[in-house]
Amino acid sequence: MTYDIDGLEAELRALLGDGGVSREPAVLERASVDGARLSPVLAEQLPLGRAELVAWPGSAQQIADVVAAAVRRGVPVTPRGKGTGNYGQAIPMRGGLVLDTSRARAIVEIGDGYALVEAGVPMAAIEKAANAAGQQVLMYPSTTASSIGGFLSGGSGGTGSIKHGMLHHGFALELDVVHAGGEAALVHVEGAAAEPYIHNYGTAGIIARAKVALEPLQEWRAFYASFEQFEQALSVIRPFADIEPTPRLVSADGPVLAGALPEDEGIPAGRSSLRAILDVASIPAATALVEGAGGRVEVVREGARASLQVSRTSYNHPIEYLQHAYPDTYFHVEVSGDALVDRIDEVQAVYPGGMLHIEAQKGRPIGMLAGEYRSAAEVFAGFDRLTALGVGFHNCHQWYVDYEPARTAALAATTDPQGLLNPGKLQERVDVQTGHQDVQK
Repeated sequence: MTYDIDGLEAELRALLGDGGVSREPAVLERASVDGARLSPVLAEQLPLGRAELVAWPGSAQQIADVVAAAVRRGVPVTPRGKGTGNYGQAIPMRGGLVLDTSRARAIVEIGDGYALVEAGVPMAAIEKAANAAGQQVLMYPSTTASSIGGFLSGGSGGTGSIKHGMLHHGFALELDVVHAGGEAALVHVEGAAAEPYIHNYGTAGIIARAKVALEPLQEWRAFYASFEQFEQALSVIRPFADIEPTPRLVSADGPVLAGALPEDEGIPAGRSSLRAILDVASIPAATALVEGAGGRVEVVREGARASLQVSRTSYNHPIEYLQHAYPDTYFHVEVSGDALVDRIDEVQAVYPGGMLHIEAQKGRPIGMLAGEYRSAAEVFAGFDRLTALGVGFHNCHQWYVDYEPARTAALAATTDPQGLLNPGKLQERVDVQTGHQDVQK
């Protein structure tokens, strides 16, 4: 692909100033990686691409201006939030421009039931602003420093999903997105029209500003309990999801995974751990569940900081801590279904050294199944065994859009006819035995 990177650099320096653009090698390297090393399968394939230019627009309108300039010069554009995604979403696979949205961080308005914010605002900052107005966000990711644009583009759910489901279930009320046209236009979409831009890595349009739903503030507590056996913790996961008021988060781990988490009096060594964010009114019911299953409540803490810490030990984070404690040993697969409770021994036996981190959800629990990494082929071979057990799974070891990919490709054909938005992330075919991908944009 031939394009004018030098001309784009000059144009963006005029638009953003010298501090808003860089071609320094160290800067390009940092802008070309995300959390993909969480997957040893992906780590073996790195580097997947390298930026040639990085730009930091300072507002939603400047995001549109930067994209328009890149499109006029035929330069690929890879959007980037805080770079915390785990699947290579922010890696510039075809080079070109990395558009870092982290400086577009205006909280435009906190209204009754909504927050209007620019793409680079960290989720923790939105929650803090909402709390000051007596409200809270419906959900936020376990990596609370993630930006709203990155969360909407690359995330799927998070703290609050027990009650509110996934991101495409009414979280985003309105979006201002940028298409790959020559004009610096912010395209406004609302409701159902906004949903196709969620979790597509910016391949059909880059999110520049978002209006997300808020709800009345609740009085939350960080709740820590422990059990002698992991099966005891598993026995209360489904009942915890049905506590009223609905918990914001409930996580549990066996002793090895729990032992890899940050040292905390609420997570005693050698015991299985359950951690939750609970409405203060539900503490008696939660305590009864724990004690009825033979466990004990270790500590209950108040304050937003305590709740955020519980979030940081949920979803993918226990796997990150496990990998830090045992380098070059473990991989994980996202899993779901009642078999995580009812057939736990068989589930953990799918992979050598298997151990489960589990999360409460309405309907069926979800989790991260860790195993000892030996080869990509062994990882993929386990998928059939999980299916036979009735376990749903998501392949964490690829970088392509896998949520409504046909719809995304159809939308991108109109919004990005030159294939310049995050190229390499819309798939054509994947060989699950080898992990090799034939990708097209």
